[in-house]
Amino acid sequence: MHWTTDRSAPSVGPVVITKTRSPIRSNVGLKAVMAVTGILLVLFLVVHMLGNLKIFTGETSFDHYAHWLRDIGTPLLPHTWYLWIQRSVLTVAVVAHIVAATVLARRARAARPVKYAHRKKVRGSYAARTMRWGGVIILLFVIYHILDLTTGHLNPQGDASNPYGNVVADFAPERWYVTLFYTLAIVTVGFHLRHGAYSAFRSLGQQTPRGERRARAGALVLAVALCAGYLVVPFAVLTGLVS
Repeated sequence: MHWTTDRSAPSVGPVVITKTRSPIRSNVGLKAVMAVTGILLVLFLVVHMLGNLKIFTGETSFDHYAHWLRDIGTPLLPHTWYLWIQRSVLTVAVVAHIVAATVLARRARAARPVKYAHRKKVRGSYAARTMRWGGVIILLFVIYHILDLTTGHLNPQGDASNPYGNVVADFAPERWYVTLFYTLAIVTVGFHLRHGAYSAFRSLGQQTPRGERRARAGALVLAVALCAGYLVVPFAVLTGLVS
């Protein structure tokens, strides 16, 4: 009996199973998460700033506005539920924004070639260098802000029926350190927003030198306007313009 071997039969190698990355975990997906959450947060900041400025219309008007916010959605939703749903969504948006930015930054560093010792370090703008930890500072400030002017636990007055009085008590001259912390947090938001808006404008087609100048100018105007709108309230209380 003779045994023959079919040498023409193809050899079967080891089967390699590759995992398909979820679209949302890809670089494109993470950038989309940053874009959507960024837009959501900027819209909230603008609306919230406009609401804060109602304090200049007087105590009665401001308190009416604050109480109206708590009644949004009633009777479908229980009292203040809309605000807590909004806060929960915003918190998730901030965390998602930070996580997406962190993952993208780590992937970018991993993809870079090994740097030589004699290679000069590329210097970025202050905003670009602080985008990562700036988001963490903003998240911590949001938590403090909720405990201060929302739940009242850190507010010297903490009267839910008198929001105007809570703001005045919070930024009183003797509590200048609160105004200082608020100012530092808002300025951090401004730097973060300036860099984020500039990147967004560039992504929308402002790629030419002239377009880059427009993007820088537009981002700066947006950041300065937002910072000014938020800081005018505590400084008005600090200087006695609002009392």
